[in-house]
Amino acid sequence: PAPVPSPTPPPPPVVVVPSVPGGAVNDPAGAKIYAAGQLAAYGWGQDQFQCLASLWTKESNWLTTATNAYSGAYGIAQALPASKYATAGSDWLTSYRTQVNWGLSYIADRYGSPCGAWNHSVANNWY
Repeated sequence: PAPVPSPTPPPPPVVVVPSVPGGAVNDPAGAKIYAAGQLAAYGWGQDQFQCLASLWTKESNWLTTATNAYSGAYGIAQALPASKYATAGSDWLTSYRTQVNWGLSYIADRYGSPCGAWNHSVANNWY
């Protein structure tokens, strides 16, 4: 009798990692300028920026690629899970604009304002 062929093993899984020319943009100064320019869209005055600056400096130092080794939270606003940013844009892994947009929307929905979020963070050590 002819030998029975062995089954072909399945191919290994493919992990897709988004690629953007130049990779992630860690530009804290640019992210701060962009965020300050978005406050009015939420009805907030520039007085809210100091709270936002303090909050996101504490959380991520305004780094697009900041990752919390303990929780896995990611990015400027420390989204958990990080994929929450995808609701603001497909470039969420690398774009400070997308992360800022998501973060401001999150703050508006959950805390009403950056100072509301900052006050919660000071009291609870998370937001």
